[in-house]
Amino acid sequence: MSVYKFEELKSVKLTPHLSSGTSPIIEGKYVYYCLNQKEAGTGSELHYHPNELLIFALRGKINAVVGKERKIVHPGTFILIPPNVRHSMKATEDEPCAYLYIKDCTWTVVGVSADEELPDKPMSVEEVNQKFEKGEIQDRKNKGANSTSESGNKSIIIDGVPNCYYKILDNIEQPYSVGNNITSIQGERMDFKFYELNKNYEEEQVKSDHEYFFYILDGTFKFKINDKEFNVDKSSIVKIQKDENYKFSNLSQKSRIVAINSNKFLESKIS
Repeated sequence: MSVYKFEELKSVKLTPHLSSGTSPIIEGKYVYYCLNQKEAGTGSELHYHPNELLIFALRGKINAVVGKERKIVHPGTFILIPPNVRHSMKATEDEPCAYLYIKDCTWTVVGVSADEELPDKPMSVEEVNQKFEKGEIQDRKNKGANSTSESGNKSIIIDGVPNCYYKILDNIEQPYSVGNNITSIQGERMDFKFYELNKNYEEEQVKSDHEYFFYILDGTFKFKINDKEFNVDKSSIVKIQKDENYKFSNLSQKSRIVAINSNKFLESKIS
C-alpha cells in the first residue's frame, strides 16, 4: 500500500510508561512515520533513544525540551533531535497537540527514561504495552526522572546540544508567498523538505534513491508510483519505497507538502 490517512489507521500508545502520546504507525524499511497526539497538559517525561527524531508541529502548542533548552513550539515548526539527546514534548495546558513524529528504524519507537542507561535490546510497541498492562514496568508519567541518576547516565546527551528548531511557517494556515518555495534540512540519518507551491511543479525519480514519505498539508496532488496513479488531498500520506519509480505534480494552484526521506548513512546501517 502506498497512500494512507492517519484517521483510517489504529492508534497505539507508543511508550505508555513515559508518555500519554498515542499514534498510528506507518512502518517503512528505514523509517517509522507517526502522528503523535497528546491531550492538553499531558505528554512525555524526559527521555532519549538512539534513533534520530524528526518532528513537525501540526496542531496546538508543544511545551518542548531538547537538551537543556525549553521552548513553546507552534504549528509550522520543525524540530530535528539527534540520537541520544534528552527531550520531552508536552501539550500546553490550554489545548491538545498533534505533530508528525518520525524515527529511523535502527531502534524501535520506544524511548528510555532519562535516568536509565540504554538497554542492550529495545522493546517493541507491543512488548512495552503488554508489560505496562501487567504492571511489570513502572509508570513514570508525571513523576519525572531523577536528576542525580540522570547526570550519571553515560548514554544520554544533555549538554552542548545545538539549536534543533526551525521555523518553517509562522502559522500553519498563513497566506502563501509569491512563487514556489522549497526548503531542505538534512539530518544525520533522515532529510526534511517543505514545499510551498504557487506555480506548476513536477518532481520525478526513476528508481528512487531513498525511501520517501510525503504528507499533504494543503491542496491536491497527483502521484504516479510505478504504474499506478493516485490523486491525494490534505492529510494524505504517500509512501515511496527505495527503487520505486515515482512522479508527482500539484493539481491545485496553492499547495503545501512535507517530505522526509532516508539517506545513504541510514541505509548503510539497515541491511
